[in-house]
Amino acid sequence: MVTDEPTDSLDKTADPWAAYDETVAATGFWTMARQLPTTFGSVLVECWRVSRRDTVALVLCTLIAEIGTAVGLLATTEILDHLLETGPTPERIRSAAPALLLVAAMVVGRGVLREAAGWTRSRLTPQLRRSLQTRLLRLTTAVELVAFDDDGFQNTLHRIRERAPHAVAALLDGVLRLLSGAIGVIVIAGVLGVLHPVLVPLLLLALLPTWWAAVRSARMSYEMYAAISGAERRMDTLSNLMADRVPAAEIRAYTMRSFLLGEFHRLSTHVQDRAIHLERRHAENGAIGGSLAGLGIGVVYLALGLLLFTAAMPLAVAGTAVIAIRTAMSSLRVLVDSMNWSYENALFYRDYLEFCRGAAARQERSGGTDAPADADRIVARDIAFTYPNADRPALNGLSIDIEPGEIIAIVGENGSGKTTLAKILSGLYQPDAGSVTYGGVPLREIDLTSLRDRIAVVAQNFTHWPFSARQNVTIGRHNHAEADTGFAAAISASGTDDVFAGLPRGADTLLDPTYQGGVELSGGQWQRIAVARGLYRDAPLLICDEPTAALDARTEHSIFETIRKHAAQRTVVLITHRLATVRYADRIFVLKQGRVVERGSHDELMARDGIYREFYTLQAQAYHNDSRQTGDS
Repeated sequence: MVTDEPTDSLDKTADPWAAYDETVAATGFWTMARQLPTTFGSVLVECWRVSRRDTVALVLCTLIAEIGTAVGLLATTEILDHLLETGPTPERIRSAAPALLLVAAMVVGRGVLREAAGWTRSRLTPQLRRSLQTRLLRLTTAVELVAFDDDGFQNTLHRIRERAPHAVAALLDGVLRLLSGAIGVIVIAGVLGVLHPVLVPLLLLALLPTWWAAVRSARMSYEMYAAISGAERRMDTLSNLMADRVPAAEIRAYTMRSFLLGEFHRLSTHVQDRAIHLERRHAENGAIGGSLAGLGIGVVYLALGLLLFTAAMPLAVAGTAVIAIRTAMSSLRVLVDSMNWSYENALFYRDYLEFCRGAAARQERSGGTDAPADADRIVARDIAFTYPNADRPALNGLSIDIEPGEIIAIVGENGSGKTTLAKILSGLYQPDAGSVTYGGVPLREIDLTSLRDRIAVVAQNFTHWPFSARQNVTIGRHNHAEADTGFAAAISASGTDDVFAGLPRGADTLLDPTYQGGVELSGGQWQRIAVARGLYRDAPLLICDEPTAALDARTEHSIFETIRKHAAQRTVVLITHRLATVRYADRIFVLKQGRVVERGSHDELMARDGIYREFYTLQAQAYHNDSRQTGDS
């Protein structure tokens, strides 16, 4: 059913492209004019950083091109002086020829310089985008992991990833247009001041109504854009959903076609009606603005006529003034028209700069001593950890110790802190309080890269890398000399060799169906690859967080047998909710609300009337009932 919810209620805060529509629409011209120069300076510094030569060329070409306008206007006065003096026409033309040649040269030169500026800008733009994207990726891949649990960090990152590279390119174009327009107006004002002092106030008289009309016109254009941009982008989203491979099956299975088409029709009708309404207002404003601008020009022409009539100004100067005022009006329109767009892009660029400063302050600690040889001897005492924006701690005074060669199981209800503990033990999170030591060395003193090199993690929510099957196993260790033997052992132990045997190109098959030759695997097949990835890493400490969630019972049993064999020379931390698989662990830790509430072997915990025994009994009873029902059927 299609609702009549107003399109204005669309949540623009979730749309990175619409984040500042309302801000810009509510900002006045003079506020923009005050704030933009600082941002423009930052953009030019960014340009200087990526290419000094192109930056110098860009500024000089723009500056000299506008200065050429002044030369042309002064030469125009000389031309008119010669053409309007008494005497034979051929003689007057010969006298004006040098000035004519100068104007022609100026026109050609200005055109060449503007083309050169455009070419330089086209060279700078991809360099700027690359610089911004590279800087952003360098920062985000080195920022502390907990930052990704901060919704403020995530929202800002999403917005600038989508918008900042485009914003800086548009902002560079805005810098050039505003610089060109401002220099043009200033240069023309200077020329008119040289020709006759009264021409400067006449220029202002002509430009003020033009400026008002241009500001109103630009504001109306932006208001129209802001009013419909959110709906247009939502239309794009719906259009992509209806034409994309992934949702295609669900659209048909849930008969969503009519609903989606109805939503698209509602939005498109809104956009059409709003656009027509705003275009009418824009036309009315343009008529008023044009009339005022025409009135201002009329007053200027009247003043020039009076000056000519009273012989207070030469005809050549008056003719030059008319040309200069027309040129200044054009430059002013360029300046004003680009103001709104430049200001919006400046806001996104400031977002980028502020994010980079914040991300730089949240970089992971680097340096320290190498991880000790017995890094799998871990002692954690009174660990506390709270996620950003969380109401309560995920871990609260938790203590645990692990000895080399042990199989440790960590169990508990959802939300008890199991995965959080796994991330702290693997060095991915730093505890808010308490201490963690590896081989007797405090975590804060160990180089994190060195520590993580000695740890393998098999997570439930692992990444499906869009690389080959082989690379999905060897990733992070792909340059090791022992790759062939280690790879074969890992895929054999995890049962991944059977998966690879069924692929078109074996281990070299691309695991991404959206590319030519790529294939799609099942959840269980991907799970085997994840286990193989952990085994291939061949680290002293293996942490498995729900490693068999997507596997059938037979494969699950095989994987746990593999992990048990792997533990013969390694330390294993196993996190799972399937208690039947942890009974062979050396020690089991039961978590509740971020604390260890029980610990011991399977037999010891079953001998107590505690949480573990309750959970194990419930699961065993469920398996027994399932098998009995299967037998009855």
